[in-house]
Amino acid sequence: MLSLSEISTPSASFRDDLRAYAAAGFDGIGIWEMKFGVNDEANLEAVRASGLSVTNCVPLVPSILPNTVIEGPEDVETRIDSICASVRRFAPFEPDCVLCLTGPAGERSEEEARRLVIDGLQRIAAVADDVGVRLGLEPIHASERDALTLITSIPEALELLDEAGLPDVGLMVDLWHLWDAPEIERHLEDNVDRITGVHVADWFEGERDDRALPGEGVSQTAELMRVLRDAGWQGAWDVEIFGDPARPDSLWSLDVDEAARRAYAAIATF
Repeated sequence: MLSLSEISTPSASFRDDLRAYAAAGFDGIGIWEMKFGVNDEANLEAVRASGLSVTNCVPLVPSILPNTVIEGPEDVETRIDSICASVRRFAPFEPDCVLCLTGPAGERSEEEARRLVIDGLQRIAAVADDVGVRLGLEPIHASERDALTLITSIPEALELLDEAGLPDVGLMVDLWHLWDAPEIERHLEDNVDRITGVHVADWFEGERDDRALPGEGVSQTAELMRVLRDAGWQGAWDVEIFGDPARPDSLWSLDVDEAARRAYAAIATF
């Protein structure tokens, strides 16, 4: 299954995303709650009419601890409550998973930050279990530890989930974040049954912070997708591109229809 995550077309509406992604040939859509609006009944009808499956969903507040990339409340309790509400909201759409991030320690000690994250994960996981949604914890690239995360690899994510006593919470794998993690091939092979979803993008050569379409960068996207296939992954490949609208070669500089067509053309070759 081929899917496109809505952050790849940030200026388009939810309805336009559904139309353009289906027209481009995608089978699924990775929903970002910030695009939903308030009428969930209409949203659900629109998804069903599009024929797209819902793959990986991103809550309005995606991390338990405040991060420096996506705005949100500073209070951790408020953030946890928001993620729990998002899980409940996504449930009728029958997604492959709802993902969450830990957020960074910030001014807190590592011990305090970890304690807060474990408490948050336990509470969010309980809601996910109650509504029948799979929760996926996403490790983030080591270069973004201070901005987004306590965990930067699959082993670190598993260690945290083990400490929290949450064997049923899975791993949201983003190949852009994990492509150069030590022993990544082995960790993907060994934990394929724990993976809830896979985000796919490529890493531009040089100092760029935005993401390249699969096959248009220097990271080992094709190799890691092959590793996952050989290990038994049968879920969606969800293209997720963060761009720079000021750059003419960025996906974010395109209208939704052209962006969806280019994203599909890139991932369909793998």
